Amino acid sequence: MNEKKPSVIVLVEDDQALCELLTEELESEGYTIHACNSAEDAAPLIEEAEPDLVVSDLQLPGANGLQVLEYVRKLHAPPAFLMITAYGTVDRAVQALKAGADNFLTKPLDMDHFTLTVERLLDTRRLRNEVQRFRSLVGEGGFHGLVGQSRVMRVLFDQTRRVARAEGPVLVTGPSGAGKELIARAVHEESDRAGKPFLAVNCAGVPAELLESEFFGHSSGAFSGAEKRRPGLFQEADGGTLFLDEIGEMPQPLQAKLLRALQDGMIRPVGADREIQVDVRVLAATNRDLNDRVQSGDFREDLYYRLETFSLHVPALSERPDDIDLLAASFLDQFANAHQRPARRIGESAMNALKAYTWPGNVRELRNAMERAVTFCEDAEIGLEHLPARIRKETGSSPELAADSDSPEASGLPSNLLEGDMLPSLDELRQRYVHYVLDKVDGNKRRAAALLGVGRRTLYRWLDES
Repeated sequence: MNEKKPSVIVLVEDDQALCELLTEELESEGYTIHACNSAEDAAPLIEEAEPDLVVSDLQLPGANGLQVLEYVRKLHAPPAFLMITAYGTVDRAVQALKAGADNFLTKPLDMDHFTLTVERLLDTRRLRNEVQRFRSLVGEGGFHGLVGQSRVMRVLFDQTRRVARAEGPVLVTGPSGAGKELIARAVHEESDRAGKPFLAVNCAGVPAELLESEFFGHSSGAFSGAEKRRPGLFQEADGGTLFLDEIGEMPQPLQAKLLRALQDGMIRPVGADREIQVDVRVLAATNRDLNDRVQSGDFREDLYYRLETFSLHVPALSERPDDIDLLAASFLDQFANAHQRPARRIGESAMNALKAYTWPGNVRELRNAMERAVTFCEDAEIGLEHLPARIRKETGSSPELAADSDSPEASGLPSNLLEGDMLPSLDELRQRYVHYVLDKVDGNKRRAAALLGVGRRTLYRWLDES
């Protein structure tokens, strides 16, 4: 697995002792630091280093931190900006925020608060960049609600455009949850029938005795309860498109009438004494092998070949792994907006799990997993703990400590987690385990958060609660 490139920070601080302290603290957190002592030196350093974050003191010799901020804000892709001010200059800090700084801290600095603020600003910047990247990719590669940049999807989009220009029936195949209805809608929207009705019906969702009436309508008195004439789907879709999902479940008697409608556009409502001419393009979809259904005698061979005039296959999500990150980002953005939640990004460990999972439920399952993640995640980053248990279990992604003589993996729960006569509550057990992990990693909060499978913000919140 490729290592994540460390974030780059430019530090502008004229107090040499503080500059060295902050440099040492940030480097211990894994960041790449470029430091200077004046605003004049900051501009060429920022241009050369292309930082993700600039940390600048407000009071500097010569030009001040506000002028550093003014330079940064003019850059094409400005980094995040953290202003440091002396006690008693909060009014200047507010001025810096109005000028575009992302945050400010006052001296004397609390190192834990400082490093956490830096981490949050970098997280926010990464998230903003990922959202911009996702939106630009969707703008380039989005296709009528379908998101994909993989080769198989680009081929499918091209085939869909070509098929849309024709007029014959289309058979859309692919596994459940892959997006067959979206492809059918894309065919309609790319065709000359766009703007006309697009109606969809699930052939397995309508009782067999009502299907004929549902498709072709009925006249008044055609059967008990038919008090007035009712047009069917073919009449309602006249001039447009009718999408028949799960076509393989259609009863055989209705298959013959559907074949007649496909061949000459004529339908006969139930109980009517004459046929009606309609102009409807039929798109059908199935997740089953219709050829097998033909061989078993459950599906008419002539209808199968008529439907297969044009065929489009929607691949399973496992066949297009390169699209998983783009799809996940799309769903996160969609649900964050729908639920009025802050935008989220997917952590590296969670993304690795998503890419390792087999996705039996395809895109629909990924969509549901991202809705769950947006609902339960309180941090800026989606972690392993926000993914469904089946994904963590299948991919072996549950965070755990390396095996040793007293680790949970080697010997079950350590005895100190269950000390006392009474069994601890879940909250108490969590707090004990958090401190146990911190002790095992010598207090390194970044390492502890990674082992626990949570963001550092969550870890700090848990520690505040203990």
